[in-house]
Amino acid sequence: MSRITSLLRRTFGVVKEHVGTDHLGNKYYYIPEQKSWTGRLMRPRRLIEAANPKEFEYIEGSIPSEWDAWIRGRRKQPPAIEELLQNERYREQIKIRASEAEEMDNALQAKEYEEGLVAQPVQIQVKGHASATQFGQTEFSEDPVSTANTFQPGSWTPPGSKN
Repeated sequence: MSRITSLLRRTFGVVKEHVGTDHLGNKYYYIPEQKSWTGRLMRPRRLIEAANPKEFEYIEGSIPSEWDAWIRGRRKQPPAIEELLQNERYREQIKIRASEAEEMDNALQAKEYEEGLVAQPVQIQVKGHASATQFGQTEFSEDPVSTANTFQPGSWTPPGSKN
């Protein structure tokens, strides 16, 4: 540590080195290991000056993942602009591929429904309201409402017989 740097630190306090700024306007700083004015050794730190310093204005994703990794010490070097742009292009490609795959899956599913290869999902119809006195009580119907695997005795009565 040079004498000038030492003099600046004693005069102005902690010296922080601007490392970079992201596309959202957040500024990132590195504070190297240094001695305080009392002579105590302070470990190096990494800081962020948020573009929106108010807590209630924080939006999820307002810190890029590459910068977040640098702040938390999971990477030694701050991200380069080229790396940030490359990763952003990669994320956009993944989003496009995911939407294409979802469209293809929906088309295949519709085709299978039309051809009868896959049964349509069962539409559950709720009768009544939860606060009604008959809600949740067993209703006997003349049409079978279950399959062999889910048959419950007493859930179906043959036509013409009443209990």
